[in-house]
Amino acid sequence: MNQSLLVTKRNGRQEIINLDKIHKVINWAAQGLKKISVSQVELRSHIQFYDGIKTSDIQETIIKAAADLITQETPDYQYLAARLTVFHLRKKAYGQFKPPKLYDHVVRLVKLGKYDKQLLKHYNIQDFEYMNNIIDHWRDMNFSYAAVKQLEGKYLAQNRVTGEIYESAQFLYILISACLFAKYSTETRLKYIKQFYDAISTFKISLPTPIMSGVRTPTRQFSSCVLIECDDSLDSINATSSAIVKYVSQRAGIGINAGRIRAIGSAIRGGEAFHTGCIPFYKHFQTAVKSCSQGGVRGGAATLFYPIWHLEVENLLVLKNNRGIEDNRIRHLDYAIQINKLMYQRLIQNKNITLFSPSDVPGLYESFFTNQKEFYKLYISYEKNRNIRHQHIKAIELFALIMQERASTGRIYIQNVDHCNTHSPFNKMIAPIRQSNLCLEIVLPTKPLKNINDNDGEIALCTLSAFNLGAIEHLDDLSTLANLAVRALDALLDYQNYPVPAAKHSAIKRRSLGIGVINYAYYLAKHGMRYSDGSANQLTHRTFEAIQYYLLKASNELAKEQGPCMWFNETNYAQGILPIDTYKKDIDTIINEPLYYNWEDLRANIKQYGLRNSTLSAIMPSETSSQISNATNGIEPPRGYISIKASKDGILKQAVPELTKLKDHYELLWDIPNNSGYLQLAGIMQKFIDQGISANTNYDPSRFLNNKVPMKVLLTDLLFAYKLGLKTLYYHNTRDRADDSQKNIQNTYQIDCISDACKI
Repeated sequence: MNQSLLVTKRNGRQEIINLDKIHKVINWAAQGLKKISVSQVELRSHIQFYDGIKTSDIQETIIKAAADLITQETPDYQYLAARLTVFHLRKKAYGQFKPPKLYDHVVRLVKLGKYDKQLLKHYNIQDFEYMNNIIDHWRDMNFSYAAVKQLEGKYLAQNRVTGEIYESAQFLYILISACLFAKYSTETRLKYIKQFYDAISTFKISLPTPIMSGVRTPTRQFSSCVLIECDDSLDSINATSSAIVKYVSQRAGIGINAGRIRAIGSAIRGGEAFHTGCIPFYKHFQTAVKSCSQGGVRGGAATLFYPIWHLEVENLLVLKNNRGIEDNRIRHLDYAIQINKLMYQRLIQNKNITLFSPSDVPGLYESFFTNQKEFYKLYISYEKNRNIRHQHIKAIELFALIMQERASTGRIYIQNVDHCNTHSPFNKMIAPIRQSNLCLEIVLPTKPLKNINDNDGEIALCTLSAFNLGAIEHLDDLSTLANLAVRALDALLDYQNYPVPAAKHSAIKRRSLGIGVINYAYYLAKHGMRYSDGSANQLTHRTFEAIQYYLLKASNELAKEQGPCMWFNETNYAQGILPIDTYKKDIDTIINEPLYYNWEDLRANIKQYGLRNSTLSAIMPSETSSQISNATNGIEPPRGYISIKASKDGILKQAVPELTKLKDHYELLWDIPNNSGYLQLAGIMQKFIDQGISANTNYDPSRFLNNKVPMKVLLTDLLFAYKLGLKTLYYHNTRDRADDSQKNIQNTYQIDCISDACKI
């Protein structure tokens, strides 16, 4: 290496390259790591240096050289690359490696308009000194490379136009804690700040993107999920579109229920005109969703919901399909098909499904969610009424189309609307569930908007976080973590702003939370258990019982202090009805495990004191936030020991936790023979979870004759998920080596109903 190369410093001054200084930084970053070769990193870096290279480019070259060395055999390079990145980011943010004092840092960033000025009103210099003393900046060194790059790209306060970085991770964690507990009494808030900071900075509690990127900044909207229901009127459609724009611009993922919109050809104003149908209005919603980039944090996205019996269903199902023309396709939304038991029965019995426009069949749409007996009665009567516009389609053909499009796009989702309402925290007659969210785990009541300032409408919001199962040593640890998570997220509901009145109306009165899990695959590997063989059933039952028990207990304790949520009376909890009372009992045929916690005392306390929050739990995908915690995604099995994800900074490689030690204990996604074991585990979780689960189905065509997944297999899995009580199904994943997922479905329509799956 030429020692006489010149480097350009940040101030523009040039000097001779100091290779010894570079060597010392890499050596520092390699402390305590295994199977690391400093010389190999240096060699890979040096050959890319050139005369006049900027010092910042040198650092990025070294980082990339280290990141390129991440393999199954040498996973610790992910920590070497991470530490070098932290060093680089701190130099960019502070001009030096050592962070400034917290108070000085906050004052500077408030002046720059990057931090919420209320921080300096809520806390004095002594408070900041206390917080500064509990910060452990060395925890930055526990991040993986993928985590640091996600922090840099999405979460750290920055100027996204110039690329300037203003903070490092531990300031992010301590200031989130300070913001969320600011309204607590001076006697208790510093205690909670320390406890919550320790929990989130050691990855025991994982926070979602809106909280990580937003709390401490002037932007105060942190709900991850927004559910907006549309009525069958132009005013409501326009109000829905306006609400979408407002929330997409503030980092939220959107669920749109458009199931009420009448079908094409329906009468308008007593027959004065024909209705144009759903597709033009769905296009209108797509435009709203894609109108904003969410401040550079992530792009706008939405899932749109409609019932399986809608008259236009055959055209709606193909909206994501790559075939067709722009006029009859809407490819930048995802879609969820709403199904109930009667529709599944028509499939099993090889009967027809009758399609209607919701506008032509009074009461049918409402009863679809609130009263299954009433729906059945109305549906049969409308089928017999020849004066009502309708269309018949064989159930097997319609379900085959659903599953074919689900396999083709991966993103035609399923909502079992009866399970969403029978196994629900809400009284379905007062507050029915009519939709879910972008990721199919949030199931909350909504009401259509009449206009954007409508106080009678209800936009449902859910504020999320997750327990890192891999960081929990004993299930009783969940008691403290649940208390912290519930208190922090509940406080956030009062801390944030609401751009639409109908959202505040709902959020403040229902106070819905969704606390889930990450790192489930590591949790199983650590205990020597697998997805596919039933070995994890008992552990999963005990774990999710503990999660729901401690969450309810925490919310009950908070209700004793601050009162129950205003609309607690609209929940089944108010009647003493708990998730352990309403789950689908088919789960008992899979696992006959007793309950280990004192549910009866908890039931009595809930009836007496109420709950601060209408909902507490949901299992979300946690795609990005799990990366920050060096964890596996949500409840998903990893696709490989090293995950490879594309980002704007290039390819990010991240190893599963404790890869070297536990490699033989992980069960990889494509090694799992079928969906049965995974769906059983999701069903066991659903027994306790009061909202929904982002559960996926996965298919490797090479396992089947002629590399084609039989339609029978897809339909059997769909029925099995329903049988187990799952409220929703999220992605359909097909192994990438399949040429074309549409060509890899064998359309054999008959179903062998001897299968237990068909006995729903």
